[in-house]
Amino acid sequence: MNDSEVIALTERLALRRWRESDLEPFFRINSDSRVMEFLPETLTREKSDELARRIASHFEKHGFGLCAAELRTNKKFIGYVGLAVPSFETRFTPCVEIGWRLDANCWARGLATEAARRIVRYAFGPLGLKELVSFTSPANVRSRRVMEKTGMRRDPADDFDHPNLPAGNPLRRQVLYRLSRVDWEAMECSKSEDQAARGT
Repeated sequence: MNDSEVIALTERLALRRWRESDLEPFFRINSDSRVMEFLPETLTREKSDELARRIASHFEKHGFGLCAAELRTNKKFIGYVGLAVPSFETRFTPCVEIGWRLDANCWARGLATEAARRIVRYAFGPLGLKELVSFTSPANVRSRRVMEKTGMRRDPADDFDHPNLPAGNPLRRQVLYRLSRVDWEAMECSKSEDQAARGT
């Protein structure tokens, strides 16, 4: 893997630009009903490849995007974690969203949280963003837990109906989580102070 491809590293993951070889495993992830439970539909190969192309175009347009996530131990592609500018308009847009989609076989290992925390650091550090948002269906407890573990907080007054989903769709109602750079810096400072107090 070329260093130029790597955007960020965690203990277990390389977060990098996409490759043609990612398309087949990405399709397997997008066609898994477990992964897509809280999304409108599972994807055909054509739609999955089109999503990958849109992600690549997003990188070119904005300079950041949804990073391909690769296990450092065996170089296996397991999905994405990264940043995206939503294409729809609602009261909190324009904004930058942090999101993830991982192979179900990699769930319950803390990988999404590990990667999301690293992406938050990248967003508020090198990219200099002021705020991140994330949103999902209220029933998506797994993703909501990742949001909370990265320090994001929800105000029920921010919950919204997704404009790309029709009325009556059970996924239309979304919970919105936010994290500002100011709040993140305060949390990081508090962590450092706690570690210093413990002598670690």
